[in-house]
Amino acid sequence: MKLNKQEILKALESITVPGEGQNMVESGAIKNVVTFGDEVVVDITINNPSLQAKKRTEVDILKTIHEQVYEKAKIKVNVKVDAPEKPKTNVIKGKPIPGIKNIVAVASGKGGVGKSTVTANLAVSLSKMGFNVGVLDADIYGPSIPIMFDVEAEKPLAVNVDGKSKMKPIENYGVKVLSIGFFTQPNQAVVWRGPMAAKALNQMIFDAHWGDLDFLLLDLPPGTGDIHLSIMQSLPITGAVVVSTPQNIALADAKKGVAMFQQDSIQVPVLGIIENMAYFTPEELPDNKYYIFGKEGAKNLAEDLKVPFLGEIPLVQSIREAGDVGRPAALQTLTPLEQAFEKLTQNVVEEVVKRNDNLPPTEAIKITTMAGCSAVKKNK
Repeated sequence: MKLNKQEILKALESITVPGEGQNMVESGAIKNVVTFGDEVVVDITINNPSLQAKKRTEVDILKTIHEQVYEKAKIKVNVKVDAPEKPKTNVIKGKPIPGIKNIVAVASGKGGVGKSTVTANLAVSLSKMGFNVGVLDADIYGPSIPIMFDVEAEKPLAVNVDGKSKMKPIENYGVKVLSIGFFTQPNQAVVWRGPMAAKALNQMIFDAHWGDLDFLLLDLPPGTGDIHLSIMQSLPITGAVVVSTPQNIALADAKKGVAMFQQDSIQVPVLGIIENMAYFTPEELPDNKYYIFGKEGAKNLAEDLKVPFLGEIPLVQSIREAGDVGRPAALQTLTPLEQAFEKLTQNVVEEVVKRNDNLPPTEAIKITTMAGCSAVKKNK
């Protein structure tokens, strides 16, 4: 028997593609039908990539042609899958926190450069400007933010939010704060491996009731390690600022900190570099500047790396004293320190605005192999 193409197409109108509403012909799934005597070849493209859908499509075509056209027809069905491209999503967390507009990471290549001090003063300066601000102390092994905000004896309460129990951050000076320091004893060392530390961080990030924030500042630990990757895999960070002192040893590590955020596998915008302890000014000689750690080293590094220089903070005894008693120095009204931190904060805000105007939202990174680590040597 000689098969007729139109009869076959009419028969195929009686069946639908798995998971689709229209019949195979109307939907355009049938791409071609070729007949030759009692033989027929049917080319069809479906969107469902599952093996079950492909098999069902083939069986339905065979059965329909045999029943409605010719029971002894020799049929070949070519099923092609053309699944729609899935939107790019990160399987590792990566979800923004509802209500939080900007997440800014404060990092340093090495310890002891005043990163937590800068974070605390940046936070209270943002709050004084009228922004809603939160600080997440991500330095799991050396949390110092509770001391700097004079809340080290506080314990976060549990609150019910939409039927779920959430941690309520501690608030002082208009800033909401969460830290692992709230959950450990003052003399207790946190001896955790990376995965456990990352889990604790995720809980403080996603199981907290932050409310509406204009800025969430992340006080990262020093270096470029596991905690940094965990944070960047968990959150779409708006941008990062890197804190350094002017001396060469600190600058060498600050350069690595900038390089970490700029890696192809990470690509978190660097908002700029902050120079802390830029110069020493004794209280009795307020006009004198002594460049103990070198002069303008971080400023020159910013120029070399082509990233913004956000400002300099002097080495002043009252900054240390303010941190120790839990009242950030930026709260000292009508002082050069207040002005320095206000200028620094204004620059950070300006860079965040520029970044949001000119760049798409940062995606949380996905690193599934050691290839994400720049120190790993590629096989030759």
